[in-house]
Amino acid sequence: MNETETNSPAPGELAGQVLALQRQVFTLLLALIVVSGTLTVYLYRQASVTRKDISAVRPQAEKIISVFNQNRAGMQAFVSQLVIYGQTHADFQPVLKKYGIVPPPATTTPAKPAAAAPAAPKK
Repeated sequence: MNETETNSPAPGELAGQVLALQRQVFTLLLALIVVSGTLTVYLYRQASVTRKDISAVRPQAEKIISVFNQNRAGMQAFVSQLVIYGQTHADFQPVLKKYGIVPPPATTTPAKPAAAAPAAPKK
């Protein structure tokens, strides 16, 4: 009563299934190569176009940066004048806070305490 009967397909069917799987794997590998090659070509094209765009824009950007650096002292002077105005006009403080302009910490000297500063009259 030693029956070893299993429901396995015949060896001819197994060979056919293995051959079909090999064809499917080969087809998938070929498709993967085509897709990856297409992606590589696309990314290379995008990189070359971007490189040309950067080289075309670079002189304009350098000019803008140099103009900004030339005007930096004037902008800093304007901001310091805004801070001084904000110290004398309390209603201007929210505007300074809105734009992140923080006045430097007040240094108190013995001759002039910070609490003795007169309040600005309201208009």
